[in-house]
Amino acid sequence: MKLSNKKSSYIVLDQGTSGTKAFLFSKNGHVLFSKKVKHSLYKPAPHNVECDPSIILNACISLLHSMVEFADDNQLSIISAGLTVQRSTFMFWEKDSGKIRTPAISWQDSRAKKEADEKQDLADFIWGKTGTPLSAHFGGPKYVHFTRQDSSLKSDTENGKVLFGPISAFISHQLTGNPFLDESIACRSLFVNLETSDWDDALLDIFDMPRNGLPELRPTIAKYGHIKIRACSFPLKTVIGDQQAALIGQTGLNPGALAMNFGTSGSVQFNGGSKPGGTTGLISSVLASDDSFRHYLFEGTINACNSLFYHLEDVLNISHKDMKWDQRCENQNTDGIYIPGFAGLASPYWVSGITDFRYNLDENNQNEIVRAGMESIGFLTADIYEIISKKVDTAPKMIPASGGGARPVLLQFLADLLHISMGHTAMKDRTAYGVYKILSEKAFDQEMVECDQIFTPQMNEENRKTKLDQWHSALKQA
Repeated sequence: MKLSNKKSSYIVLDQGTSGTKAFLFSKNGHVLFSKKVKHSLYKPAPHNVECDPSIILNACISLLHSMVEFADDNQLSIISAGLTVQRSTFMFWEKDSGKIRTPAISWQDSRAKKEADEKQDLADFIWGKTGTPLSAHFGGPKYVHFTRQDSSLKSDTENGKVLFGPISAFISHQLTGNPFLDESIACRSLFVNLETSDWDDALLDIFDMPRNGLPELRPTIAKYGHIKIRACSFPLKTVIGDQQAALIGQTGLNPGALAMNFGTSGSVQFNGGSKPGGTTGLISSVLASDDSFRHYLFEGTINACNSLFYHLEDVLNISHKDMKWDQRCENQNTDGIYIPGFAGLASPYWVSGITDFRYNLDENNQNEIVRAGMESIGFLTADIYEIISKKVDTAPKMIPASGGGARPVLLQFLADLLHISMGHTAMKDRTAYGVYKILSEKAFDQEMVECDQIFTPQMNEENRKTKLDQWHSALKQA
């Protein structure tokens, strides 16, 4: 069959913390085929969380082969591909050979706390320039930590032999041959000036980061190069952060749009339009861009979302198949508080390297501890929303929520805490759908988010206030 008779399709790679997914979308946005490869995180020491980049790269390549094979078998023409990736996971690799020099250090990892603490007198300056707080979870402190441990990494980045950057840059580099990094994920390095969207000399000097040890910056929508799989070649047209893609997948590129996404981590997201600017406690970064436009994201992140329940499986000795956290929480109440310190507290507190804190919990009741863990996600979300709501001109009647962690028990608790209805988006994989919208040039199309469940506030104001007061009191104690 001639190429002209083939139906158009788009490949989306969604590379996450616990697995990598691939999707083949039709021209009209229907998922024609999808596949997932799971992979593991390693915790070699307290506050150390890492993964093997080669496993992730091989998963991406294997999934691309599966997508191309399906397209060939079904007379589909692949127009282009897009990549969305976990963001604050950094690594070192050789520019020419692609040889991996370090593990990929997860966004959950806080081993660089000492290096971050050393720069605290510059914290306000860094946040003001980058839109991102000084934290062990981001690139700068991680770079300092690893180059102190291995002097060869320092010299090799200085001479341009080795690159330091997010795992997204490593993946796209190996797939296309081009050492490019998109600016939405680059914001997490602490090296990017948010106003200019370029590497900043003052920031590079703070962390003693050589410019020639960094990938080349690109807008999120750009010519990243071609991916060649079997006899098929297609352009990689976009690389973008996973939470940025999730917002686009729920609301499009609509300034003023607000949404939430709950996966391994959680995120409250607000499209601030074309004007960057800092907001106390939150991250400002590039949402999406090309040569003609740039939208900015105001975001509150929650490190411990689904990752919290993986953590509790170990702490409480509950098998993964028996956790079923939403069921454990459904008919369980608690007046206790659980503060998930294992992954550090992100927005709006930005505290790393702390231990879990439990208050007023029955230690013999696993379900109560799990319930308190679930509520901690809600409390952190409420704290973020309190800040971000000041940027919202009109309070939303309903907030859409996506992701595998957006389960009924959490969304009902959020509706109660926020006193706003929460909607569970009917379509799964909104992150991948956001990339599809970019590839198909429909990102600016306004579409109503379809929700299959709506959760309305049920908690009275007295109980709501009591719960929030208990949370904030426990935070002070912790």
